[in-house]
Amino acid sequence: MIEATAVGRTFRVRGSVVHAVRDLSFRIEAGEFVGCLGPNGAGKSTTIKMLTGILAPTSGRVTVAGLDPSRRRTGLARRIGVVFGQRTTLWWDLPLKDSFELVRLLYKVDREVFRRRLGELAELLDLGGFLATPVRQLSLGQRMRGDIAAALLHDPALLVLDEPTIGLDVVSKAGVRDFLRRLNAERGTTVLLTTHDLGDVERLCRRVLLIDHGRLAFDGTVDDLRALVPGETSIEDVVAHLYLNSPASPRTPPAPRPSGDPPSVTA
Repeated sequence: MIEATAVGRTFRVRGSVVHAVRDLSFRIEAGEFVGCLGPNGAGKSTTIKMLTGILAPTSGRVTVAGLDPSRRRTGLARRIGVVFGQRTTLWWDLPLKDSFELVRLLYKVDREVFRRRLGELAELLDLGGFLATPVRQLSLGQRMRGDIAAALLHDPALLVLDEPTIGLDVVSKAGVRDFLRRLNAERGTTVLLTTHDLGDVERLCRRVLLIDHGRLAFDGTVDDLRALVPGETSIEDVVAHLYLNSPASPRTPPAPRPSGDPPSVTA
């Protein structure tokens, strides 16, 4: 479903070359539910943009659903759904159901297929009470459920989610998580989730990719990740420990001074 081979991406900033992603390689099979973790600036968003065709890699090769994302963006769009938690794809002043109709037209979904699919999604995501409500009047939780439904109306094989539960209350978050779990288990939809909410990862993902300074620092199960730091059971504490102690991390604590040495003082 997804294959990245020695992928790199650089940007030129004020005359300097910045390496956002370096030699990144991984493979995600159809039907997997994979979490992608990393602090701000680790390269997660750049990676997602390359997988969805928004950016082209500077080096290496990416294929998604058998296509080169940056060269076949239109074809890829028909095979994937994308949700960015901090940006809506819905039309702000239109009722939610009208936004869905525009999505149907964009993806050229047959009207009968659309009606059936919308009925299923409305039931699973509990959209019925606000389909006629303008998007600008929806709560954050309602809008997020609407965005997820819009991304799935054309029945994509792959769903890419960037912070889908950001800012949601406990009830809304639980509802989104339950839907995503069922979507993966019952329909076999491949899901790639990037998030800072490690509760999402613990409850949903069977596999985790950890990105640090543009490189793949870990690829394995949640239990394998816990095992990297003996004595820690919280994924949040494990991830924090790994990043804080990464040799490349600007957050790495200074090495302890030899016993008896006074602290250095800069005038």
